[in-house]
Amino acid sequence: MESCSTIGFVKATIQARLDEETQAALDRLVRRHGLKPSEVVRQGIRLVAKQAEEIEPIEIIGLGKYDSGLTDLSTNKKHMKGFGSHPRIKGKPPRKKGIGR
Repeated sequence: MESCSTIGFVKATIQARLDEETQAALDRLVRRHGLKPSEVVRQGIRLVAKQAEEIEPIEIIGLGKYDSGLTDLSTNKKHMKGFGSHPRIKGKPPRKKGIGR
């Protein structure tokens, strides 16, 4: 194993392609703070991980909440009997609500 002064023994290495803007930001951080590029990357990963833990995951209301118990609900036509039989769906206009009704 390779020794690293900042974290003891290196457990893994990564390679990343950086666009010009990101490379310039990395260079600025290295010069400004006197860090090695690998330390800037490690600190960046830690910051992103910390922020990700603080953000609530997006929840889609109702997703995965209801179980019909039918394993073939989307493929078996018998489950579709009567589906779409509401008058509005069959082309009939909705009843108008007038004043005093």
